[in-house]
Amino acid sequence: RDYLRRVLGTEEAEEILIPLLYVTNKPETIPFDDLPEEYIIKANHGSRTNIIVEKERPITRQHIIAQCRIWLKTPYAPFKHEWAYQKIKRKIVIEKLLRDENGKIPVDYKFHMANGKCLMIQVNQGNFSDPKNRTLTLFTKDWSKIDVFWHHPPADSVERPENLDTMIQLAETLSRPFDYVRIDLYSIKNKIYFGEFTNYPTSGRAIVKPLSFDFEIGAKWQLTPKYWKRREQPNQ
Repeated sequence: RDYLRRVLGTEEAEEILIPLLYVTNKPETIPFDDLPEEYIIKANHGSRTNIIVEKERPITRQHIIAQCRIWLKTPYAPFKHEWAYQKIKRKIVIEKLLRDENGKIPVDYKFHMANGKCLMIQVNQGNFSDPKNRTLTLFTKDWSKIDVFWHHPPADSVERPENLDTMIQLAETLSRPFDYVRIDLYSIKNKIYFGEFTNYPTSGRAIVKPLSFDFEIGAKWQLTPKYWKRREQPNQ
């Protein structure tokens, strides 16, 4: 959040940041009585460390607190050699639960960025809790579908978002200092929301078919040793 404010400016950053409800490293202090009926709980230092609280799927406070304590005690970085997460000060983050125009969890647009340029756009549809109904569809920057299986089967078709160009520009701005990063965005009624930065999608272990595409994308990632020492960092 602070990075977005530095790069975009406070006013523009606040426009795309998902409303923050609470942050803590002590789960027992979560003010459940003050939270809305629906929200999402995340740990900031790992992957798939989240709980979606919905009206139709109530979860006990005891379960939430216990799960959050487990997350905070668990160093995520060593499990899959994802060193960038090692020194993060572990926090529990509670945000507003986004819904699309139809009241569903919104489509997740994931921009794979190398040195500030868009390699491909990944579109996730469906819910983590229902893997059989999840799809993952890849597109080029100009929204041409890529005929590739990447971790989940692709959808038959995905409508091009009206504000795609704006999302790409935003991803380019935010990713400029990084050799590689995936930037996740949502678009609800043409309003963009920022999801997260990801350095290790699927820990680099996704099944890719054909395998040649994995090498094709990898070849576009040009890593210059110690590039970050020579590149001007935005607003720093």
